[in-house]
Amino acid sequence: MRIGNVEVRPLGGGLGCLMMIIGSILLSVLCTAGANLIFR
Repeated sequence: MRIGNVEVRPLGGGLGCLMMIIGSILLSVLCTAGANLIFR
């Protein structure tokens, strides 16, 4: 993946990139659910 003129390589190749994306989505869902439970 290129950002401007800098080449960015995710750790673990394509699988590592996919796992990072899935992990961030899961973390954001968990944080949203937690915030809803706290501020209910």
